[in-house]
Amino acid sequence: MPKDPDGHLIPGRLSPARAVPASIPRPEYVGRPAPTPNTGGDRYSPDEIERIRAAGRVAAGAIEAAAAVIRPGVTTDELDRVAHEYVVAHGAYPSTLGYRGYPKSSCTSVNEVICHGIPDDTVLQDGDLVNIDVTAYLDGYHGDLNHTFVVGEAGDETRLLVERTREALARGIRAVAPGRQVNVIGRAIESYARRFGYGVVRDYTGHGVGRAFHTGLVIPHFDDPDATTVIEPGMVFTIEPMLTLGTIEWDLWDDDWTVVTRDRSLTAQFEHTLVVTERGAEILTLP
Repeated sequence: MPKDPDGHLIPGRLSPARAVPASIPRPEYVGRPAPTPNTGGDRYSPDEIERIRAAGRVAAGAIEAAAAVIRPGVTTDELDRVAHEYVVAHGAYPSTLGYRGYPKSSCTSVNEVICHGIPDDTVLQDGDLVNIDVTAYLDGYHGDLNHTFVVGEAGDETRLLVERTREALARGIRAVAPGRQVNVIGRAIESYARRFGYGVVRDYTGHGVGRAFHTGLVIPHFDDPDATTVIEPGMVFTIEPMLTLGTIEWDLWDDDWTVVTRDRSLTAQFEHTLVVTERGAEILTLP
């Protein structure tokens, strides 16, 4: 079990990268150090939105499949295997695999890991939290989401953190409306989270997604006065608040991916890809 003497996570052992059938198209960044910068903007036609929805449906199904095997004794690598096999079985490519060198087909972030945890031989234990983040690339478009799950039984503090982080996402989505600035999203999330004394991570944000994995559009989860981009119908982006029981300060592991709370407090996250409509927002990452 990869933990230090204080019970905090440490890097585990990675299995080999999983194969993707040659018949499945790859995103343009696979095999390259970085993706090509997005120049297509963040608004999409109705046909493109349906393609993003199709990719999002695959990603959501992969998370459901992985969640079905969560229990004490299962490794995060096993969750990745299930998610990977679901995505490729549906003719899609797991977007994280090969993105800027990322070695796996999903992110699995346990307990104090804020985001980008790499699946390995970490064994889940009763009372753990595990966030599963899957993005699928299908027909030229990405759909991105994540959910946090409780492993076995957990105390009220842990369970409420998960429930309230899910609600924070819902409030952020409800704040979306054409003509508003994107900072209204973070304002809704932060005002809710502060009622419970939770930290709201600032340095990792939502983002534009669709024809590119990350388009350059930034969606803060706190009330950022500089986030003045105006929300328009047809825009597609993620909202993915990360709430903590302690500090919002973080440390980055030597793998250059895994982000953990500096005080090693528990953290939870939920994410959906959504499209802006004339009246609000519609979630595109549902099974």
